Amino acid sequence: MTPDKLLEVCHLSKKFGENTVLRDIDFSVNKGDVICIIGASGSGKSTLLRCINLLETPSGGEIFFHGADITKRQISVPAYRAKVGMVFQSFNLFSNMTAIKNCMIGTRKVLKKDKQTAEETALGYLDKVGMSPFINAKPRQLSGGQKQRVAIARALAMEPEILLFDEPTSALDPQMVGEVLSVMRKLVQEGLTMIIVTHEMAFARDVASHVVFMSNGVICEEGSPEQIFLNPTQQETKDFLARFLNG
Repeated sequence: MTPDKLLEVCHLSKKFGENTVLRDIDFSVNKGDVICIIGASGSGKSTLLRCINLLETPSGGEIFFHGADITKRQISVPAYRAKVGMVFQSFNLFSNMTAIKNCMIGTRKVLKKDKQTAEETALGYLDKVGMSPFINAKPRQLSGGQKQRVAIARALAMEPEILLFDEPTSALDPQMVGEVLSVMRKLVQEGLTMIIVTHEMAFARDVASHVVFMSNGVICEEGSPEQIFLNPTQQETKDFLARFLNG
């Protein structure tokens, strides 16, 4: 692997019983890449992210992180997830904890930071996502957009090398989508390496360094945003994007 290559997915497959959800998936992630994965619901996008984060066990293939196959080695999954973090569509915050405690728990338990350091780190990232006024609020007191921003701050507090986003705006009301995408645009500008599953086509077109179009569990087409959005070669890609472009 080249020094800049952080992650490499090789011939990845995933089955649930007799149902094959992912087939022969290959792609790599270099430092600073923003890879947007698009496609219809049920095309395998979220399952791919869950395999990369080891929330699902791949049925076949390899996933290399810094050259080590994380599917074969006896690795510490919490330590790996600290380096390859994930933001979920449904936030997954601890409902009994305040925003700041949600952002401290991983750094305390996994990274073993002392309380003061964990608190300072959490405050810094909550400020970055515009949630400083709400550090003592519990999730039930927050809007969907605010919850998602806390979830992003929690993931950032682990200072991951790659951050995975699984449709981070799909559970939000339309007026809240913009505030979350704004935070993500800022992270792109700062050079964070990200893999983003999204239905926000304009966002993918504007921020991605590489776009992957999935259909029926395979990578149907991939390339630069210009290639995929302006000059797709596969009919499935053209049909999928026609709905977005005509809209």
